[in-house]
Amino acid sequence: MFRQHYETDDLDASLLLLLLMGFVPPGDERMRATVLAIADELTKDSLVLRYRVEGTDTGFSGEEGTFTICSFWLVPALALIGETDRARALCQKLLSFAGLLLYAEEIDPATGEHLGNFPQAFTHLALIEAVSLLIASEREQDVKSAGWDPAASTPVRSG
Repeated sequence: MFRQHYETDDLDASLLLLLLMGFVPPGDERMRATVLAIADELTKDSLVLRYRVEGTDTGFSGEEGTFTICSFWLVPALALIGETDRARALCQKLLSFAGLLLYAEEIDPATGEHLGNFPQAFTHLALIEAVSLLIASEREQDVKSAGWDPAASTPVRSG
């Protein structure tokens, strides 16, 4: 599993970019373990924190809200490792938080209140990428479950 840096076991949401930018393939077990660890350990009510503030010396104190862009990064990361249902559920939850169809930098997972910079352009770019990759992943899964190999355009099984 990948970590924030060599001297820690802490996670950082930016690790999702290793997969999304193509540095590590979706089939890599370290990447799969990292995505699942972020989804399970670096979230509040399924929304992603940048990192745990108690384990990261940033010079700031106190709690942060969940970072919307990081939550949108998790959607395609889950889809790419085959966790499509989980990706869809998170995407639907994120879409339910849209305020005036815009997103802030952070979201309070308990109240849905938008925190930080509003509107946040980078979050909207991540939204577009997340939804696009999720749709592509679901289409590929549907084609394969129907018995077709999209690369070969021939049936995988007879029947």
